[in-house]
Amino acid sequence: MTKTLENLWGKGTEFLGSKYAILGGAMTWVSDHNLVAAISNAGGFGVIACGAMTPDLLTQEIQKTKTLTQKPFGVNLITMHPDMDALVQVCIDEKMSHVVLAGGLPSSNTIKTLKDHGIKVICFAPALVLAKKLLKNGADALVIEGMEAGGHIGPVSTTVLAQEILPEVGDQVPVFIAGGIGRGEAIISYLEMGAAGVQLGTRFVCATECRAHEKFKQAFIRAQARDAITSPQLDPRFPVIPVRGLVNKGVMAFLEHQRKVVDRFNSGEINQKEGQLEIEHFWAGSLRRAVIEGDIENGSVMAGQSVGMVKKEQPVQEIVQELIDQAQGALNKRR
Repeated sequence: MTKTLENLWGKGTEFLGSKYAILGGAMTWVSDHNLVAAISNAGGFGVIACGAMTPDLLTQEIQKTKTLTQKPFGVNLITMHPDMDALVQVCIDEKMSHVVLAGGLPSSNTIKTLKDHGIKVICFAPALVLAKKLLKNGADALVIEGMEAGGHIGPVSTTVLAQEILPEVGDQVPVFIAGGIGRGEAIISYLEMGAAGVQLGTRFVCATECRAHEKFKQAFIRAQARDAITSPQLDPRFPVIPVRGLVNKGVMAFLEHQRKVVDRFNSGEINQKEGQLEIEHFWAGSLRRAVIEGDIENGSVMAGQSVGMVKKEQPVQEIVQELIDQAQGALNKRR
């Protein structure tokens, strides 16, 4: 790694304490101690996906990660988790260096509690107004994630968000760009725009250290960018939380399920609240079915549009080195 690259993401590497300013995107059922430790050991910054874990499970996951790496890593907490305060306490007890708050706007109290215990807080900013609010509430760093990402997404593309937010807040705190990044050339372009680093999730799913089901990995390897679509919404009266994943029988069944719910609502059989709950419950447990059990036809195969750049299963070290080589190659061409 040349001095130029070191300087470009120096703000990010200093903040994370890692060799490279590459955050591992926290993917539920995927980003466990094996993958997180591998990313950190390869010079990146692994992040445990707490998801729906209980405080006890999160404690175990952190401790398992510590046995596999001496490098820094973080924990991603979903702000809507019913045991949020207990999970925050786990991070404090385990002396975590960084916590990523996702899945909604975190309370200023949560941010303050973590910071009071010396923990650096990273928050997701899906819009400029929210970025400014989060900084006002004490966020130490931001992640800008565009709609190209896998899983739960917003409506705006990564490149547009980067152009809107980086010039406004990029000089105040480290800002990491996420969504649709699969190669080192893209990393360089965002660093040159003022980003402190990047976050990648989809690219690491087919790492040999990732314990996702073999069928889940093969689905990624076969997929093209256009196969990663957002969950379809049939009727605006029954909004669907947009989730990006690979199109399969489950997605088609979800459309049919919505049609039946709308028909029952129109006939007066159920009210709107009951219909909304039926729609929201359709995917319950489906991510686990896909990742752990390998049911890639009926489960939710969450994937970003960069899935088309995932060509084979390979060690994390190799993936990270490819990204660095591509980034360095892009810099060399600029000379």
